[in-house]
Amino acid sequence: MFMDPDTHLIPSGSAAAGESVAALDIQGVSMVFGRGDAAHTVIDRLDFQVRHGEFLCIVGASGCGKTTLLRLLAGLASPTHGAVSFLGGAIKGPSRDRAIVFQDYGRALLPWRTVYGNISLALENTPLGKRQRHERILELANKMGLAHAVDRYPDQLSGGMQQRVQIARCLAQDPKLLLMDEPFGALDAITRQSLQDEVARLTREHRTTVVFITHDLEEAIYLGDRVIVLAANPGRILADIAIPISRPRNQLTTREEPVFLDLRHQVYGLLEGH
Repeated sequence: MFMDPDTHLIPSGSAAAGESVAALDIQGVSMVFGRGDAAHTVIDRLDFQVRHGEFLCIVGASGCGKTTLLRLLAGLASPTHGAVSFLGGAIKGPSRDRAIVFQDYGRALLPWRTVYGNISLALENTPLGKRQRHERILELANKMGLAHAVDRYPDQLSGGMQQRVQIARCLAQDPKLLLMDEPFGALDAITRQSLQDEVARLTREHRTTVVFITHDLEEAIYLGDRVIVLAANPGRILADIAIPISRPRNQLTTREEPVFLDLRHQVYGLLEGH
C-alpha cells in the first residue's frame, strides 16, 4: 500500500538510540485459540519494541487481537509462539511493575471501599509505612482531581471519576509499564479529553512506559509517540508510525495542525483498506 513519503515509519523491533534493552520486546508473537480444525489465530507473528518512557498507541478494528496482546503484556496469558520480555526478562506472569487499566471501570473498583480505600489497595503488602501510604494516596487523589471525594464510594461517583480512581490506583503502585485497554471509550467527550491530558501529563512526569489500546484514531494520534496499526483476522502489523507532534499538546490546536490531519487520513486509509 502507498504510504506518504513524509510518514515517519519505525521499523519493527527498533529501539531508541543509546538504549541497549527496550522496555518491551515482542518477538514473533502469535496467539492461537483451539486446536486442529477449530484452531483460530488471533494474532500472527508480531514483532516490535517499546522504548523506555514511550507512549505507544495501538489501533485496529475489532478482531485484530488488541486486548489479547495486552493480556500477553500483562502476563495474564502466554503466547502460543514467540517471546514477550520486559526489561530484558521473559514475562511469565503478573508483576507490580506492570499495571493494567480496564475499560470497565465499574467492575474494576471494589464497591465496599471508598476512593481512599480503592487507591490504598495497590499499596497494601508493600514496605511503605502507614504515613507514607497515606501521603501517596492523597498525592494521587489530588493529581487526579479526587481530593474532594476520597471518602465517597464508587456508586457515588460519575463514570469519569470512577475511571480516575482506577488510574490513580494503578499509578499508586508506581509501575514501570502502564497498560490501558480502551480506558476512555465509555466516557463523554469532555471527560475523555480531560483524562487524556491528565494521563499524558502524569506518565511523562514519571517517565512511565505506556501501551494504550483504542478504537479512536484521533485519540491514538493525540496521545501517542508512536501508533501501531493492526490488521484483523489475524492481527498483524500494517504500519508502525512515529508521531512528530511536539508536547505538550492541546485538545483544540493540536487536532487542527496539518500534520495531525495528515496522520489521521493515513491511519484511516490503512484501516479502511483492511
